[in-house]
Amino acid sequence: MKTRGFEIVKEYLDKDIHLPVRKTLHSAAYDIEAAEDTVIPAYKPGIKPTLIPTGLKAYCQEDECFLLLNRSSGPKKGLVMCNSVGLVDADYYNNEGNEGHFFFQYYNFNTEDLLIKKGQAIGQVLFTKFLTTDNDLTLNNTRSGGFGSTDKKED
Repeated sequence: MKTRGFEIVKEYLDKDIHLPVRKTLHSAAYDIEAAEDTVIPAYKPGIKPTLIPTGLKAYCQEDECFLLLNRSSGPKKGLVMCNSVGLVDADYYNNEGNEGHFFFQYYNFNTEDLLIKKGQAIGQVLFTKFLTTDNDLTLNNTRSGGFGSTDKKED
């Protein structure tokens, strides 16, 4: 049985995507690379964040999730994740309406557009367990989609 890890999404299988690795024995997170060249425009009020594809999906246990984190050098380069930390639930992987491809969402606070090259490290993934409260009811809702799918109302 698989515990946790990364796989390449179908769309990127032939695109020379590298599976993430920790850089040292005691590194907590896995370094993630950009799956393709992406231009992040210089920030202006009202601009939407730029999604950088990873070409990856990740799986983990039911009581785990993974966090998308900025690299420590990101802000020095003008890169700030629009949501500070991305949280991806275990059921995002291979659900009915979404293969599980995860992206990093960035703003560029430089005065010039910034080119992120394919293979450039863009962020980190940290797997972690989570706790639930005593008053959790038995949930039977299942995810069927990608970004924002837990916000969708049941019919």
